[in-house]
Amino acid sequence: MKKAYRVKKEADFQKVFHQGESMANRQFVVYSLNKENQSHFRVGLSVGKKLGNAVKRNEIKRKIRHVLIEMDHDELIRPDVDFVVIARQPTRQMTFNEMKKSLLHVMKKAGLLV
Repeated sequence: MKKAYRVKKEADFQKVFHQGESMANRQFVVYSLNKENQSHFRVGLSVGKKLGNAVKRNEIKRKIRHVLIEMDHDELIRPDVDFVVIARQPTRQMTFNEMKKSLLHVMKKAGLLV
């Protein structure tokens, strides 16, 4: 995923958390903030230390990024939004397809898909 598609700065994360809206299911929490005049979406990922060691957390992040890349290639994600995906405990045991289904579900609920 290109740098332009990432929320990296702490101030940007805090803006999404405080001014945006949240939606959740058992596996993920998604905070979203509408941004006018933005040509593409930006996403931030958060996987806490309670989910495992660095190897496991990075594996979870790679799977989430891959799901988002597939959605972006299908042009499903709205371009005028910043959002942050927070992984919850059940994601540790999930396969890629289970993760994709769950993330797609919560993103539909949050209104992030076209």
